Amino acid sequence: MRCQALRADMARRPFGLAGCPMGSPNCFGPFPLRPQRLIYRTMKPSVLRKRSDFLAANKGLRVARPGFVLLARPNGLDDDAMRYGITVTKRIGNAVVRNRMKRRFRELLWANLPEHGLAGHDHVLIGRDGGIERDFTKLGEELRTALTRAHEGKGDPPRARRPRGKSTRK
Repeated sequence: MRCQALRADMARRPFGLAGCPMGSPNCFGPFPLRPQRLIYRTMKPSVLRKRSDFLAANKGLRVARPGFVLLARPNGLDDDAMRYGITVTKRIGNAVVRNRMKRRFRELLWANLPEHGLAGHDHVLIGRDGGIERDFTKLGEELRTALTRAHEGKGDPPRARRPRGKSTRK
């Protein structure tokens, strides 16, 4: 009885069904047969989450672009392990602007790191003021050029450290 009702219901479903919960060989049970799809996609790099990793990346290679600053440093993990981090400060804008910028950076990194990133390195993108208004394709080109400069070891000179404490200006 139930098998006939299931068979009528299954005829309307896509992909057909296999396996009878009641054990009848003539039944098309409630489990859909879906075609097996193999997805050949490069793995996404993992995400930096610890503050110490971000601070360590800050001591590595630095490549500045108009929309962002790229920091790259060997992570000491597996030779192929690539990790990324994104930093956008409150100076850039409110939460909506910062989250939009992080989403754009994340998409850029997912698209470019598997092919152009440095294997065995941590990559950190720091957002700059002009980054949110920049065209997405232009940001992608800038990221690729920054990654090629990092491959060649051509970073920008280190920034001059500002003294902490009270200023002596009047």
